[in-house]
Amino acid sequence: MAPDEWIGIGAFAQLSGLTVDTLRHYHQIGLLVPAEVDDRTGYRRYRLRQLPRARTLAVLRDVGMPLEEVAAIVDTSDRGARRARLVEHRRRLTQAARRAAAQVDAMDRMIEREDVVESSLRVDEGAPLISSERFAREVRGALDRTDFDHLGARHEGKVRDSYVDGDVRTIVTTDRLSAFDRLVGTIPFKGQILNAIAKYWFDATADIVRNHLIEAPDPNVWRVRECTPVPLEFVVRGYITGVTNTSLWINYEAGTRSIAGNRLLDGLRKNQQLPDPILTPTTKLEEHDRNLSRSEAIAGGLITAELFDRCAEICFQLFARGTEIAAERGLILVDTKYELGLLGDEIVLIDEVHTPDSSRYWYADTYQELFRSGQEQRALDKEPLREWMVERGFHGEGEPPILSDDVRIATATRYILLAEELTQRSFEPSELTASERVVKVLGG
Repeated sequence: MAPDEWIGIGAFAQLSGLTVDTLRHYHQIGLLVPAEVDDRTGYRRYRLRQLPRARTLAVLRDVGMPLEEVAAIVDTSDRGARRARLVEHRRRLTQAARRAAAQVDAMDRMIEREDVVESSLRVDEGAPLISSERFAREVRGALDRTDFDHLGARHEGKVRDSYVDGDVRTIVTTDRLSAFDRLVGTIPFKGQILNAIAKYWFDATADIVRNHLIEAPDPNVWRVRECTPVPLEFVVRGYITGVTNTSLWINYEAGTRSIAGNRLLDGLRKNQQLPDPILTPTTKLEEHDRNLSRSEAIAGGLITAELFDRCAEICFQLFARGTEIAAERGLILVDTKYELGLLGDEIVLIDEVHTPDSSRYWYADTYQELFRSGQEQRALDKEPLREWMVERGFHGEGEPPILSDDVRIATATRYILLAEELTQRSFEPSELTASERVVKVLGG
């Protein structure tokens, strides 16, 4: 057949893989215009040379690419721009496939369980002795937002509200919970627990690096030295795991073998220990965290090579100390995030350290058995809550599922158990709720 040979719409549909109705629609929107349209009958005819374009349209349609993207791809002569759009759509497909796979896995688990309403948030034996009435009061009195402008300029983070007055910052650790870079609700006692754990680790690592804490006038409130934040979050990982977009396992499962400058071997399994801990820095000031390598951070002007290397050395030392102490408590410090600041030229540990908000912890005694059998690990952090959300189809996009009181209390219980395991102290809630207490301490 010659390139200029005429082809009727029916035959062209068969050759291209597009339906007659689709060809008519593409004509109407200008995506694939027939070579000729009979003025009297409206009959469309195509040239054979139009077939490659039509087949490309069919392929892009079959992979679910939006029509505006399709038009941009087939109409551009810029190969780089065309490739970029294809790569971006592949990324979207990969994310959708992961979501679908997670939903299928969730259904399989529910089908296999005798009790399909049993939650992945089930708490192990040894839960703290806090009455249901006290939990209920704290659920109602959870600290969600603060307003103490008399303390200085207000800054709202995902979990912490802070007020800057000169070289002192007052930080109120709220009970807000962030997952998948989204605020999803409040957890009773959470702010108090985070501060207790972070204070324990600040004391336990003071010989490695100075921290910003000055005093704690309330379990939810710190006064700290005002520092210049290093614009990176330093994530140290000892195991390959996770369900978020920046986690090692999600990226590895999608085929990525080089993450933030670290080359990972083929054949790794979820929750497997890495040969040595690795550093995977992420952006700090963007809406969503993004992995980046040392060279990318330096080339992007975020940090100097000298400062990066100093920070990295401190973070590996902190992780080694955390791993050692966690092991003494029968726990595994899986991975964690460090935030650092500068006081002049001195590097200072800021924000929090080794808390269940910034770290993953597993029970050590059941790790090998669960890993060999391919089961999820027993966790004392917010990973079970992330998995609970994934089971309900939430991966950070759209509306998150509403946290029931039972889910909030189960998560709080895990946090309390971790605090007691690490600090070797019983958790004792005050008579007042967090909201009542903080207002009493800081109210104007």
